[in-house]
Amino acid sequence: MQLDYHQVDAFSDRPFAGNPAIVYRLDQWLDDALMQKIAGEHNLAETAFVVKQPEYWHIRWFTPATEVPLCGHATLATAYVLFNIYAEPGDVIEFHSLSGPLRVSRVGRRLELDFPAQSIEPDEPLLPAVAAALGVTIEALFVGPELLAVVADEATVRRCEPDLTALAKLPGMGVIITAPGLQHDFVSRYFAPSIGIDEDPVTGAIHCSLIPYWAQRLAKDEMRAFQASARGGALHCRLDGKRVRIAGDAVLVAKATLLLGDV
Repeated sequence: MQLDYHQVDAFSDRPFAGNPAIVYRLDQWLDDALMQKIAGEHNLAETAFVVKQPEYWHIRWFTPATEVPLCGHATLATAYVLFNIYAEPGDVIEFHSLSGPLRVSRVGRRLELDFPAQSIEPDEPLLPAVAAALGVTIEALFVGPELLAVVADEATVRRCEPDLTALAKLPGMGVIITAPGLQHDFVSRYFAPSIGIDEDPVTGAIHCSLIPYWAQRLAKDEMRAFQASARGGALHCRLDGKRVRIAGDAVLVAKATLLLGDV
């Protein structure tokens, strides 16, 4: 069996920045265990698989360790591949996923994700454990799909060197650290060692929680965000009722064929 794949750096307009994702456009689904092994072989934060249905594309995402319910950068990368490599018609692609329907639209040179907003709730009891694992002072802690730690400033976000073993023992898929930005409305980083990602370079999905939080705090619906990992990536964010819009650039950096022999 041979399978073509493409590697795209999402939330970047140049190679070797943003967040890399592998994209497979399949004619039919592979066995779940095989898709997990393929994701482990690539060993990037996310590998996306899509299969065409009559009215939409069905998308699934795998880290090197597990399947996840939502991924922004790999969805952006998949839309880039479908539009630019496979000449998908129109300006909107509808995906169906474990998190329900998702859309990606062409907006100028960028691609814009239409994702569900995610609510978060304060969680004071966990704050000392999270602060200790991150090694920084936390002003507030919220819980949703991930833990969201708010700190004083961008410098604190950038200098954070967490205890990954301690983070992996915390509840939720991972821990977000965020603060007001110097040149952006807000900045963040994301650590998810429990699902095989020590630090994700740029994470669209965490902005489903970050955008509602910062929209309320800053009293504005449109914001510019930056994920301050070593690679880094810019996100153009908008709160739209119970949805969030997350726009960014993408660039193709590789294409190849996976050789699976008699698998």
